[in-house]
Amino acid sequence: MSLMRRIPPLLPFLLCAGVMVSLQQLMRATGTQYCLTQLTMSLYYAIVVMGLCLLMGHAGQVSLGHGAFFAIGGYTSAVLTTHNFSAWGHSSLGGWLQQGGVLIAKEDVFGNAILTVSPWAAFLAAMLLTTLVALLIGYPALRLRGHYLAMATLGFGLIVSKLLVGSTLTGAADGINGVPPWPLAGSLTVTGKTAARVQNYYIACALVLLLLLLLRNLLRSRIGRALQAIHDRETAANAMGISTAAYKLKVFLLSAWLAALAGVFFTHFTGGIGPSEAGAFKSVRYVALAAAGGMANLWGVTVVSTALNYASLRGWFGSLDNAVFGILLILIITLAPQGPLKPLGAWLRRVLRLRNLSEERLERS
Repeated sequence: MSLMRRIPPLLPFLLCAGVMVSLQQLMRATGTQYCLTQLTMSLYYAIVVMGLCLLMGHAGQVSLGHGAFFAIGGYTSAVLTTHNFSAWGHSSLGGWLQQGGVLIAKEDVFGNAILTVSPWAAFLAAMLLTTLVALLIGYPALRLRGHYLAMATLGFGLIVSKLLVGSTLTGAADGINGVPPWPLAGSLTVTGKTAARVQNYYIACALVLLLLLLLRNLLRSRIGRALQAIHDRETAANAMGISTAAYKLKVFLLSAWLAALAGVFFTHFTGGIGPSEAGAFKSVRYVALAAAGGMANLWGVTVVSTALNYASLRGWFGSLDNAVFGILLILIITLAPQGPLKPLGAWLRRVLRLRNLSEERLERS
C-alpha cells in the first residue's frame, strides 16, 4: 500500500524521463541527432522559466531582468575560466589557490602555459555574485507593493546589457568564446563536442528533472503554502503573521540562482556567450514562456518553454522570432491570463469526473 502511494507522485517524472529517452532514440533512428544540441540548449533556457514560475506564478512578482541573471552566471564563469592569471602564479596567494584547486595550469590555443580559474570555482563565484546582485535589487524593491520589482529588474537588465557590450573584459559585442568544458564528476563533462552530444543531452535532462522534483517538494511545503497565501491576498497573509517581504525575497533569490545556474551550464555547453543573452528581448521572452505555460504550472512552463525555444533555435520563426514571443505574451494576457493549459486541465478534470459519476451509476443499477 505504501508503494502505491509513492508511485503516483513520481509518475509524471517517469513519463517525462520516458519522453526524453524516446526523443533521443527517435533522433538517432532518423539520423537527426544533431538536433540534440538545440534541444539541450532549450532545456537550459527552460530552467530560467522554471524560476520565473516560482516568482510570478506563486509569489505574484514580475521580473524583467532574468536574462541579466542568466548572463551574470554565464559571463562570470566564462571570464574566470578563460582569463590568464599567470601573474598570480609566483605570489603566495597564487600558490595557495593552486594548491586548493581554484587556479589550474593549462595551455592556451598557441601552446603557452597559463593559469585559469577551475570551472567549479568559477561556478561558485557566479552564484555568489548573483546572490549579491539579487539582494541589492530585491531587498528594497520587494519591501514595497506594486510593480517596483518589474521596473527595477528592467533597468538592471538594460544596465548589464550595456556594460557587457562596452567592456573588453567581456569581449564587447562579440562576447566570449573558447570557454573550456566543465568536468562534473568522473567522465561526465559539460561540453559541446559532437562526441559528447548525447551525454550532454542527458545531463541537461537529469538537471531539469532534479530541479522539478526539488521545486515540487518546495511548493508542497510550508514555504509553498505561505507563497500561495501571499499570491492570493498579501494583506491577509501579513495579518496572519507571514513575513511577506522575506518570503518574496527568498523566492526572488532562488529564481535568480536558477537563471545563473542555467547560464553557467549553457556557457560551458556552447563554449561561449554573447551580450544578447542579457538583452531585454530575452527577458521578455522568458516572461512570455512562463505565461504560456500557465505561470504557476511547473510542468506546463517546462514543456512549453522547451518546445518553443527549440522551435526558435531551429529557426522555425525566421526573422519574426522576437515578434512571435511578443505576440504570444499579448495573446496570453488578453485571452488566457492563467495560461492556455489551465482550461484544458479543467476540461479533462470535468470529463474524468463525469466518467466516474457514470460508472458509479452503472454499478448502482
